[in-house]
Amino acid sequence: MALKLYGHYFSSNVQRVVVVLKEKNLDFELLPVDMMNGEHKSEAYLSKQPFGVIPVLDDDGFLVYESRAICRYLEAKFKDRGTPLIPSTEDIQAFGLFEQGASIETSYFDPTVHGLAMELFFKKMFHLGDTDPERVKILSQKLVTYLDAYERILSKQEYIGGNALTLADLFHLPVGRSLFHPQVNMAHVMMERPHVKAWWEKISSRESWKQTVQLAEAQNFEYKK
Repeated sequence: MALKLYGHYFSSNVQRVVVVLKEKNLDFELLPVDMMNGEHKSEAYLSKQPFGVIPVLDDDGFLVYESRAICRYLEAKFKDRGTPLIPSTEDIQAFGLFEQGASIETSYFDPTVHGLAMELFFKKMFHLGDTDPERVKILSQKLVTYLDAYERILSKQEYIGGNALTLADLFHLPVGRSLFHPQVNMAHVMMERPHVKAWWEKISSRESWKQTVQLAEAQNFEYKK
């Protein structure tokens, strides 16, 4: 039975799961959630995701929510499929580096970049008020500081979670892509740091991510018709 994923391809959280599904060569069915009409807050949906957000994975009746948890679940269940994305605990140092990298993404990269995207793009898109210039300034300064740290890390190892591609790297892709949006226009902060640039180009050129972006762009086009 094919995996079912509730959500929309243009959601960064859904994209985080989709790129892992692609890396693991797993078939899945996307089940759209009508968020414009409040389906995500309906009792039927809240019984699947009590916080009323996307995505939710349905694995033959077993439900998992939270995008990073879904990704870890998929890797654990389908360890022998596609690309291995979490080191074995038999190599405890490699596993430790992976967990460190995953924590870095959640603690530093995601809230900073997501905050910038919210201020510079999503506030206008969803009519959530005006951009806060002071918040943009603070987040921009944080991004510079954090990516200086990334540069130091990536000068010593090939990926953010060690010397092999892991979930820690893939987790960066959906939100990191927003830095390249014309209204955010912050990609230079990554691209002017040589090790960060090489890392980003390596992970964002993976076929799994290209396919994920194509799905997102196609669905955005459908919604704009």
